[in-house]
Amino acid sequence: MQDNSFSAFLKKSFARRESSLLILLILLLVPITVRSPQFISMKNISTILNDMAILVIVSIGEFYVILSNGIDLSVGSVIAFTGMACGMLNEAHPELPAPLLLVVGIGIGAILGLFNGVLVAYGKIPPIITTLGTVSIYRGMTFLLSGGTWVTAYEMTDSYIALPRTTFLGISVLLWIAFAVIALFYYFSRYTRTGREVYAIGGNPNAAKFVGVNESRVRLVVFLISGSLSGLAGSLWTARYASAVNEMATGFEMQAVAACVLGGVNFAGGAGGIVGVAIGTLFLGVITNALPVIYLSVFWQTCVQGLIVLFALAMNTISDQRKNRKLLAQRRG
Repeated sequence: MQDNSFSAFLKKSFARRESSLLILLILLLVPITVRSPQFISMKNISTILNDMAILVIVSIGEFYVILSNGIDLSVGSVIAFTGMACGMLNEAHPELPAPLLLVVGIGIGAILGLFNGVLVAYGKIPPIITTLGTVSIYRGMTFLLSGGTWVTAYEMTDSYIALPRTTFLGISVLLWIAFAVIALFYYFSRYTRTGREVYAIGGNPNAAKFVGVNESRVRLVVFLISGSLSGLAGSLWTARYASAVNEMATGFEMQAVAACVLGGVNFAGGAGGIVGVAIGTLFLGVITNALPVIYLSVFWQTCVQGLIVLFALAMNTISDQRKNRKLLAQRRG
């Protein structure tokens, strides 16, 4: 009886993407730790978490767009524009408090996200086409804003640079912000009407419309969320790396998508969760930091991320096919 209960527990655990990914992460840590015991030191774990904090913020925004059966390819460019704007604002007005720059970043990102949302929701332009265009527009705006120049650490205030590094209860402010974003949007997705409507639109848009869900409003909201979180990430990026350059966050959308897909978010929309995205981000962080330990060049990172996305998509497809076959068998029975 106990064996059957244990088997059922294991089967249920592996059936959930979050649980299986967490188990895979633990198994991955074993050979890495054998190779380099200091990999699981508190210092290195803290480094990995802080490196992934900005990515998880952006990935949660990307999660909502993918959940609604869309994609936002412009997040990297939004980060670049907001990061450059906050860096230049800090240089021009050093008297402004550092937390205010985070608010400015969120506001700018929200405007850029709304522009994407309006084109998708009311212009009826597919999300991939819309953001494929705005990724270049926003990056070009970054160059126009900066005039091709950089903002360096010497031109920023110490308070702004120190903001993400400041600790509270032994944890950096950057991580506290990431935790707050995870908690806030976990609540939003699980316990609010709009959060449930995002799942409905992604899962079955026709049925969602039939029960009164406003698809245009939901699509506007998801791009607003994505833009706002990317704007927050941009202001944090500039402070964390103490510089604002025109090329920052190039290709970052690839990592955000990888974190979502790896965390079990259905690329066709309608399925996935915040916890899975967070674990997927952590998995990417471990992989990225483990490459030098096993003497693989950092230039393999993009290749590895691409392989991870393909593998995760294949697993999602297989899982969906099994569920469809099981559902079909139940209907026939």
